[in-house]
Amino acid sequence: MARRDDTTPTDGHEVLERTLGRLGDCWGRDNGHLSIDGQPLSARVAQTPAYLYSRRCLDASVASLRAVLPASIGIHYAIKANPFPPLVRHLAEQVDGFDCASLAEMQLARDVANDAQRLSIAGPAKSRAEHRFAIEAGITINTESVGEIERILTESRRLGRRARVALRVNPPFALKGSGMHMGGGARPFGIDSEAIPALLEQRDRLAEGGIDLVGLHLFAGSQSLDAEAIAATLNAWTDLLRDWQQATGFTPEELIIGPGLGVAYHPGDRPLDLDALAPAFARLAADLAALGDAGGRRVVTRLEIGRFLVAGAGVYLTQVVDRKVSRGTTYLVCDGGMHHHLALSGNLGAVLRRNWPLVAADRLDVPASETVDLAGPLCTPLDVLGKQQSLPPLAPGDRIAVLQSGAYGASASPTGFLSREPAIEYLI
Repeated sequence: MARRDDTTPTDGHEVLERTLGRLGDCWGRDNGHLSIDGQPLSARVAQTPAYLYSRRCLDASVASLRAVLPASIGIHYAIKANPFPPLVRHLAEQVDGFDCASLAEMQLARDVANDAQRLSIAGPAKSRAEHRFAIEAGITINTESVGEIERILTESRRLGRRARVALRVNPPFALKGSGMHMGGGARPFGIDSEAIPALLEQRDRLAEGGIDLVGLHLFAGSQSLDAEAIAATLNAWTDLLRDWQQATGFTPEELIIGPGLGVAYHPGDRPLDLDALAPAFARLAADLAALGDAGGRRVVTRLEIGRFLVAGAGVYLTQVVDRKVSRGTTYLVCDGGMHHHLALSGNLGAVLRRNWPLVAADRLDVPASETVDLAGPLCTPLDVLGKQQSLPPLAPGDRIAVLQSGAYGASASPTGFLSREPAIEYLI
């Protein structure tokens, strides 16, 4: 089970330690300032609102995951988590490929990757242009339906090129305790698991039509902090793979598995214990090696990771514009809001809004001595940055850093709402 700690942090240092866990040391804390390479963020960034992404934290995040993975299991970065081009380019030398969700993401990935076969695209309503680009570039298409397979066949014939295709599976189970279920029950994503064997039996027909059925895309849920649940889901996947191999003789050439590694965003959340997952990853590697031995081929396996790699490497920096008291509630009104950071406002899939980890960027040493509400600049009550949040006393001009903001931030927010300026993004 995921652990919780419901005690209140006393200052910004403790917020950093609890929130980021093993990445806590990536962000400097020099003389009470949140900093990178010994220089306060406020000194490096003149204008707010802004997103700042740390190269050092990105490197540490990848390294922490590599440390618990067997050498036979690689990492694909899911670009949708953060498509900022300099960030994607930085990760290109550290990951084994990219998973894309649009034509633009495929174009970006192809520009920074060395081998087109390290790329894949998923999504339930791919356009003809996306199919065409993927086929011409040799990118694996994670197909979501029988209808899409037929569309790929048509495009493959039209182009006179073979298509690399993996079947995205909608399993009979979900990742327990995950923040977002992507499998189990009726879903627009993937092909129901009970229909997979019949499709695998058709691989010769598909090959005659121009489709090379190279593998499977397995994704049951995301945002889980429960190592036991993640391990159980990995085991459930390998059980399915063995059943399908025995029934159809199909051994995948490549597997893309979304394990659903989660990020601690809210008070009481504890970071996912990666070390506790090491045995599960070792077992996964052994099971897939046995599967490959039985099928006479090596199963190239990649984990699809997005949020977990980049969330802790980003902060959203906003400045207090006004401080006011309304009927007993103290408000800090800031220049940043939901148009830049929709998830912070609770409007990106949250059932109930929960506070995020915030620190006073230049007052980490000052105890949190007051409770305030934080609002953004938009003309809507939905523009909330924090409710009853503990912070040191702040005034106009002070800056607030929202931690864990490297994933699903700027690109996942309604930047055109009220025609406000977009947040500036930096890779430092």
